[in-house]
Parts: sequence; C-alpha cells; structure tokens
Amino acid sequence: MRNAVRKMAMAGAALATLAACGGPGTAGTSARPRSFNEPVYDASGQEVARLTLTQIKPDSVRVRVDATRVPAGTHGTHLHAVGRCEPPGFTTAGPHMNPTNRQHGLRNPQGPHLGDMPNLVVGANGQGTLETTVAGRLTPGQAPIFDADGTALVIHARADDQVTDPSGNSGDRIACAVIAAPTM
Repeated sequence: MRNAVRKMAMAGAALATLAACGGPGTAGTSARPRSFNEPVYDASGQEVARLTLTQIKPDSVRVRVDATRVPAGTHGTHLHAVGRCEPPGFTTAGPHMNPTNRQHGLRNPQGPHLGDMPNLVVGANGQGTLETTVAGRLTPGQAPIFDADGTALVIHARADDQVTDPSGNSGDRIACAVIAAPTM
C-alpha cells in the first residue's frame, strides 16, 4: 500500500516536471504544456491505464484514457476536484470537478459537471479507449484543471447513468491518476 502511494507521488512529480518543460521555441517564455501523459493506477498500485491530456484549442483539452488492465465492462470516468489518489478507495480525490455548481450527468438538463465524461468501455482483454473534450487549459496556475490542489481522473466500477446526481450511480472508485499543477 505504501509502495502504491509512493508510486503515485512519484508519478505526480514526474508529471509536474514534464508539464513544465516547453517545446521548441519556448525558451524565455512561461511554460505552456500542450500535451502530457499520466499513469492510472488501481488500488494495488498497478498501472491499469494511461491518461493523455492535449490542449486542442485555447479553452479546450482532449482527454484520452487508454485502458490496458481495467476489468471488462462499462465504467464511469470523471475528473475529480482534488489531485490526490490514495488507495484503496481513492476518496481523497474528492467529488467531481464542478466549479459551476451544476448537477451530474451529460444527459441531465441541469448538468453536467465539468468533470463529467462519457463511459469507458473495456473489453474482455482489459483494453478500451475513451476520448472526449473538456473545457480548460494546460497552463500552470489555470483553473479549473490546474487549480491549487490539482485534479484527479477516476475510473469507477460501474457505468455512469449520465443523469443521477451526484455521480451517476457509477459505484466504487477502482483506479485513479493525479493531474498535478505543473510548476513554473
């Protein structure tokens, strides 16, 4: 358990270092990452997926989750408000990211949360891909993704019904990735 927490902390530090690195032509300017990857760990500390965030427009980020060892089935997948992933239940990730105080669900007329995303569908081989777009910027210090306490991506045990507030009846949190604010 301690090893899993240490791996997650190291991954967060690596993410911060990677995100702070600019590409060609960024010398002398503030770091502005355009894309980065982060491992997604289960409660035992095993990497079960990979998260990729890519800035595709000034106010839009593509979120891609590539599952490699997630249990077969349909899984609610959300951005959570706190950049902490302490196993076994990953409750330290807090509630869904919801800076506009809306209700949960992509099909909820009073929603959605900013952190609501489509379900991740995983085959019998443990593999599946989710790709969606959320509002935000991959710029240090920019809320809501890189606010003071970071963000987490959480994969849940069951499908999200996309309507029920606050979490779509998606069940336990089975995997998590820290999206830490990059340092300048």
